[in-house]
Amino acid sequence: MKELRIRVLAGVFVVAGVLSWAGARLWNAIGTLPSVPLASPIVLAVIAVVLLATALSLRARLKAQRERRPEAKGVDPLMAARAVVFGHASALVAALVAGMYGGTGVFLLESLEVPARRDQAIYAGFSVLAGIGVIAAAIFLERVCRLPEDEDDDHPGAASPA
Repeated sequence: MKELRIRVLAGVFVVAGVLSWAGARLWNAIGTLPSVPLASPIVLAVIAVVLLATALSLRARLKAQRERRPEAKGVDPLMAARAVVFGHASALVAALVAGMYGGTGVFLLESLEVPARRDQAIYAGFSVLAGIGVIAAAIFLERVCRLPEDEDDDHPGAASPA
């Protein structure tokens, strides 16, 4: 599985933000702007906490295994792989959602004098911050679950095990 790339996540964020900003301008021109739900930053923050808790738990268990502690619980490789896949998916969705709310928030900055729009801009800003938190937690989880490099694979003349 390939590592998360910050450039890809940033690209998803920017493209979603630009499209969301343009969509918000268009939507506002023909009617009312759809609202930014209060639940969006809360849900993203919960996902970030779950990813961070998973990463910290796996890190502690892996450290106990490396130190060969007698009470150490092993880490099932399939569970670690599932956690990494969950982290990847969460980071991509968080980049998309944060970009979407970021674009909407930038559009809402034009009309902060309206209390309802100011609240929506605040919710959008917190959604972007929570999305960044999800991405950071997913990258940390990926680093925790990374396998050590096999040194024999780095040498072009190394024989492969049979």
